[in-house]
Amino acid sequence: QLVESGGGSVQTGGSLRLSCAASGFTFDDYAIGWFRQAPGKEREGVSCISGGSTDIYYAESTKGRFTISRDNANNMVYLQMSSLNPEDTAVYYCAADPGFVMCLNGQATVSTTWGRGTQVTVSS
Repeated sequence: QLVESGGGSVQTGGSLRLSCAASGFTFDDYAIGWFRQAPGKEREGVSCISGGSTDIYYAESTKGRFTISRDNANNMVYLQMSSLNPEDTAVYYCAADPGFVMCLNGQATVSTTWGRGTQVTVSS
């Protein structure tokens, strides 16, 4: 199970930290990713971190603004988002995958498990 929290509404230039709490599987065996989907747009891989934090992926649109981290002792993953702009407005989903592809190219696989999402709204 994956449960996201930390979404909300901020103004342009603001920051938010999303959290993903995981349970029910061997956490450090899984890559954890963040995806987002805005209305009328396709789902986009935002960031991913491998089980041992050795591999990290960021979408080009988030590099330098978003930072992903994980706490394997507490089964948590975080996404620190800074310099937010209205294009970041979306539902953000936490995802877990046992393979390496998600952190290689930001793409989900048939093995990816999803959380329910948390809304992030950035106003101008």
